[in-house]
Amino acid sequence: MQKKIGSMNRKLLSIIFILLATVCVAQADEVTFKASAPSSVILNKPFQLVYTVNASAKDLRAPELHDFDILAGPFESRSGSTQFINGKRSSSFTHTFTYTLMAKKEGTFTIPAATVSVKGNKYTSNGLKIKVLPPDETPSGEQSNDRGRVDQPSGNAISNDNLFVRTIVSKTNVYEQECIVLTYRLYTLVDVRQFTGSKFPDFTGFLKQDIDLSDNNQLTYEHYNGRNYASAVLAQMLLYPQHDGEIKIDDATFDAVVRVQNRSQVRSIFDDFFDTYTNVTKTLRAPGVTIHVKSLPQGKPASYSGVVGSFDMNSNLTSSSVTTNEAITLKIEIAGSGNMKLIKSPEIEFPAGLEVYDPKVTNQFKNTSNGMSGKKTIEYLIIPRASGTYNIPSVEWSYFDTKTGAYKTLRTDAYTLNVSKGAGDTVAGPVGVTYVGKEDVKQLSTDIRYIHTSPVVLMEKRELLFGTWRYWLYYLLPLCLTVILFVFFRKQIRENADIAKVKNKKANKMAQRRLKLAQKLWKENKKEAFYEEVLKAVWNYLGDKLSMPTSSLNRDNVAGELERREVPAELIDELVKVLDTCEYARYAPITGENPMGELYEQVVNLISSLDEKIKK
Repeated sequence: MQKKIGSMNRKLLSIIFILLATVCVAQADEVTFKASAPSSVILNKPFQLVYTVNASAKDLRAPELHDFDILAGPFESRSGSTQFINGKRSSSFTHTFTYTLMAKKEGTFTIPAATVSVKGNKYTSNGLKIKVLPPDETPSGEQSNDRGRVDQPSGNAISNDNLFVRTIVSKTNVYEQECIVLTYRLYTLVDVRQFTGSKFPDFTGFLKQDIDLSDNNQLTYEHYNGRNYASAVLAQMLLYPQHDGEIKIDDATFDAVVRVQNRSQVRSIFDDFFDTYTNVTKTLRAPGVTIHVKSLPQGKPASYSGVVGSFDMNSNLTSSSVTTNEAITLKIEIAGSGNMKLIKSPEIEFPAGLEVYDPKVTNQFKNTSNGMSGKKTIEYLIIPRASGTYNIPSVEWSYFDTKTGAYKTLRTDAYTLNVSKGAGDTVAGPVGVTYVGKEDVKQLSTDIRYIHTSPVVLMEKRELLFGTWRYWLYYLLPLCLTVILFVFFRKQIRENADIAKVKNKKANKMAQRRLKLAQKLWKENKKEAFYEEVLKAVWNYLGDKLSMPTSSLNRDNVAGELERREVPAELIDELVKVLDTCEYARYAPITGENPMGELYEQVVNLISSLDEKIKK
């Protein structure tokens, strides 16, 4: 009997120990104190203000609420949980303080932070901003609904006043390439369960970029046309008009599932207590809108490439004093908001004697409800091959400023680079001569021989080879082979030294390799990646085939070089159309698979034709 009592005591002590440990773990977590309330409320309608602490707290000091009446509270509640997953214990604890408030007047008001005490330490919550909306305007002869919503309709009787979608654009008068924020917003007085489909217009005449709404899809109250609706953003996107004139955005449709109450004849007193509901599908039509697009003014600067918005540009050179063969970096950063995907790397004429690699470009763009913003960073790796003084010119870049309605040209600082002779250099060449870097060649000692320790094996003496015809053949064959290899490799070295010629030879092969990847993306229906890969294949082919640096690759330079090489005008026009199609489709993808397949075949044939027509 005593053994059983002792066993029970040990079990009880174990349980108490586990509970105490759980509480200790919960208390040991980092304390968080948060305030929460609706972002918008209706005048004379109660709502709740909740303070939440993840630990046992006391001495709540709420702020003075001059613009709100406290109807009840604070009501305290505590809850905790412990769970074991894969042998690991986790626990949580929540202590809440709840107030019921009602706004005194319309407007936007701030609720200051509150404080609470946990184990003698004071913690402060976040503040809140609440918008108070006016009550619904009730027509004469009707009574206001205390819930701020209309009675549930029956069957399909859902009027367009109770449920609709608005098409909201940030502006209707813009310049070419100026950003427009298009929003489709839901307004409802009924119980919308879900959306089963949507159909957007083609947005012909615009480049389109979608905005991620993962953090902005909650229902909030909004006062519209004298009534308070539950409202949420269904879709939001950025549009960039591609030409002037009036551009029409067609209607969009959304399929909504609405929960409605069944209205049936009352057969017993129990029918009043048990309502039945039905889900009804209703198609909502968001009306179209017309955008008036103004053309950009005349007098475009030479460095303008079609960018519209508001930007800043700065640059930085990692060092102004280096030795030969020491790498430095010139970094250019363009930051702001606008159609940033059209920003091209500025053209820089570096002085001879500096070996400059293709720039490393980093894009950090983000689509928000205020438009596209971010920055583009261009980094040039520079290696001076000869000592002397070099002047790196100022970089010029232009854009159209929508705030002032004029073109603006930004310029970076010019830099002076002092290059001294590096260790190991025996010749200091003049500025203007590029030297190839050299590496010291070292030969390890070969005059040490190991002592032969294995047993000596005696062999029978055979006929000497010296003086025979085989002896001379063994000498002549390696000599002839050496001469042949010398001639062959010297020719290879001469050809490989001409980098432009090597790239010219391999241009078609490299283009076909990129097009194979584009064909794979086409089969996988990855449209944006397909058009981007085709565009890279065409530009890289032109750069290699025409021996043009990346910084000089643009439509005008390429067209001029092709004309100089007597390429037919129709091929040049077809090339320009392909580039336009790819750039347009990257931002406003063409629906369906045929356009991608047709474009793929067109590009393959175009590259083959150019390869035959371009004269070396």
